[in-house]
Amino acid sequence: MEAHVPVMLGEILGVLEYAVPFGKDVFFVDATLGWGGHSKAILEKFPDIRVVGIDRDETALASAASRLSAYGARFTAARAKFGELGTRAAALREEHGGYAIGVLFDYGVSNTQLSAPERGFSFQEDGPLDMRMSRGEEIPTAADIIRESDTAELAGIFRVFGEEKNALRVARGIARAKLSGEAPDTTMKLVAVIRRSLPAAVQRHMGTNPARKIFQALRIAVNSELDEIPKGLEGALELTGDGGFIIAVSYHSLEDRLVKRTFRSWAAEGRGTVRTKRPAVASEEEIEANRKARSAKMRVFAVKK
Repeated sequence: MEAHVPVMLGEILGVLEYAVPFGKDVFFVDATLGWGGHSKAILEKFPDIRVVGIDRDETALASAASRLSAYGARFTAARAKFGELGTRAAALREEHGGYAIGVLFDYGVSNTQLSAPERGFSFQEDGPLDMRMSRGEEIPTAADIIRESDTAELAGIFRVFGEEKNALRVARGIARAKLSGEAPDTTMKLVAVIRRSLPAAVQRHMGTNPARKIFQALRIAVNSELDEIPKGLEGALELTGDGGFIIAVSYHSLEDRLVKRTFRSWAAEGRGTVRTKRPAVASEEEIEANRKARSAKMRVFAVKK
């Protein structure tokens, strides 16, 4: 699986074209650094920009810092959740001499995380049911949530975070497995339980792997992702200067709705302008080259101070 394909890169660089003229020696925050694809492209295209990369995944952070070390002091990295951006905003402004010209959020799981079986994100590779974005965080894993949640709680997680219509069927199937002493603790065991829980006709009608939304729901629950998004956006607004841009790339409707509502609320309060009346989407050429881009939606907010 391709590890270093940044999604909607051309569109993101296009947004920055408008922000760069506001000054030289400015800084930009990549709040979901991942493996550094977006940051690398920004550093290459805009020599007057310094980039601060933030990520909660210590493995990705170390890899990106190594890959971008050639840019010297123009790139710095910090381990944090993007939801903690607000608590770091004042220090970042002081360190870099002013407001950022923009902040980028690229939500979701990276291809590299998906392709590492030991991380437990993929429903196509066998591994432990972990799903923590940072394995250094002492938070419940997906296996812990499955083991400790009752049927109603699991159904709620699958229905709300996965928007899964068959949430109760899957939750009941997991409950049966737990009663028989076979609580799924690996990705493939969970996939098997999900398949046993759904009639063949239902699976055919779904048109995709029946585990996809269940895995999405567990990942969101493990990492409290939907709580992090509003906090991260508010932090970005505090950090970004007049005329700068906040860019958010989402991959499912739950994320996109949060971004959309936040941007509209800010616009109504006079805090700036929504630059994307409808979300921008990837081109057919990009989708053909990178399947992850097929569900990407980009929204942009221009900040007014």
